[in-house]
Amino acid sequence: MSIELLLALMTGAALFGVGVYGALSQTNLVMIMMGIELMLAAAMVNLVAFWRYLHPDNPAGQMFVLIIMTVMAIEMAVGFGIAIARFRAKGSVEMEEAAELKG
Repeated sequence: MSIELLLALMTGAALFGVGVYGALSQTNLVMIMMGIELMLAAAMVNLVAFWRYLHPDNPAGQMFVLIIMTVMAIEMAVGFGIAIARFRAKGSVEMEEAAELKG
């Protein structure tokens, strides 16, 4: 295993750990979404690192990451839309106060 791959995987693991901590320790909806985005970014870093290590001449992994980034942007837009609607209706985006959202 090359040192570049190990460094990329360690960076991805650190990003994922920060994302898990952010998603689990926060009560604000926006901060939870930011933690989830960090976890997805860490998964993409690991995907590109493994793809580059296994197939150095094939750029299909990078194209796959661009598609995933587009989906992440759409997911964040929908999530922020929900957060803005919640804030306008109730004046808060704290998850503890969102008990009425349960189905």
